[in-house]
Amino acid sequence: MTNRKSAVRSRRRLRIAILACGLAALAWCGAIGPAFAVDAPVPMLAKGKKVDWWFAYKFNVHEPFKGCGADSGTRACPFGGTVQTKFGSNFGQQYVFAGQGAGKLVKGKGCLGMTMDDPLGATFDQIYNGSPFFVIWNDQFYGDPKLKAFGSSGNCDSPWGHSKGMLAWNDAGEGMVLQVTTPSWPAAGSSKHPRNAGNTLGCVSTQNNLNNAQHFFALKLDKSGVLAVLNALVNSSVVTDPNNQQIARLGGPSDIQAEAEKLGQKSKSTDILITTVAKNVTMISKPSSLNVPPWQMVSAVLNSASERTATWWASPQIYSTLKTTKVNCWGGELKTKNQMPGAVAIAKTGTWDGNSIGLIGGQNHAKIGVTTSGDKHYAIFGDLNQQGTINPPHCERSQNGRGGMFFVVEDKDLFDTVTGLLDGESEPVKAK
Repeated sequence: MTNRKSAVRSRRRLRIAILACGLAALAWCGAIGPAFAVDAPVPMLAKGKKVDWWFAYKFNVHEPFKGCGADSGTRACPFGGTVQTKFGSNFGQQYVFAGQGAGKLVKGKGCLGMTMDDPLGATFDQIYNGSPFFVIWNDQFYGDPKLKAFGSSGNCDSPWGHSKGMLAWNDAGEGMVLQVTTPSWPAAGSSKHPRNAGNTLGCVSTQNNLNNAQHFFALKLDKSGVLAVLNALVNSSVVTDPNNQQIARLGGPSDIQAEAEKLGQKSKSTDILITTVAKNVTMISKPSSLNVPPWQMVSAVLNSASERTATWWASPQIYSTLKTTKVNCWGGELKTKNQMPGAVAIAKTGTWDGNSIGLIGGQNHAKIGVTTSGDKHYAIFGDLNQQGTINPPHCERSQNGRGGMFFVVEDKDLFDTVTGLLDGESEPVKAK
């Protein structure tokens, strides 16, 4: 009898031990669970070649940058759409690019955005054909998708943000931001919700982006960086709809979801947000309600560093200014803290491989700049053009009255090579 009771007790102890081991195993699996989360989307120079950041500049249509170059191969539309032929051979998808660890610009092969061997195509592919969470914003969707904020043109004007791009992240909140300057691209973030008008650069029927130069900047982010970018997007009044499945799929950490759900609204903020979002990368967010000239604002918050910048420089032009130029359209903390800009020069032409490139409106739609004073070597990639005014009345005019973001990268090689790209003729300083 005693032996029977002992055996029962032994079996009970064994069952308890097995149960305890099972619970411990579950706890252990839960502890390491994040390791099995979907990989975070990251910038790629080519398929499988991950980097912390990259920058690409697509040339305009003028010789010798017409088409895609001698090594272009067959043009394709991996993300939907039809190869646009209405311009014949009069299009431009040649590009140069640089990446973290190799910051000097080099000539890319083929058509930007059309292959898995170029930075834009490889980076976008992991999102479009993957399963991360994402949000896309663009003030020029040309009606696809149709958003409530749009007018008859299918686009959004002031005071909405003049900002374009994509943010993607995984279950842990880690991911990347892709800043673009291309109207109407991207406009779908997943192959499960394709776009009727096409979603491949060079294959978009509504706005091809092929005549003018454009820039693209991709940056790897940790969770705090993703959250900071979302804060900046809200502050900049970017155009999107977090409930539209074509341009948004929300999920992941609750604080990230909560911030993403605030998007698609006009912000009343007048605060400039300045955040370190990655090593040697600072993000500046301009709100629409702070009616100041954009690149003078950037100069002021960078300790009055002088700049040289190339944007869609067209009417109403903001001409080159000196450090002594009085900027009377000024306000917010810039005014109360007496933060004033250094000189801001407008680059009218640049240089690549011994060839002159046009950098004004009708030629260049990128928004790039470099500092030209101070002990920091900054390359700057923005959303806003030098259009507006430095003097009243109508300080809210054009880009003064719009929101947008700027990424400031401290990298000597990148700085040197972008400085070379912008080397050329400058617009003189004028009174207005």
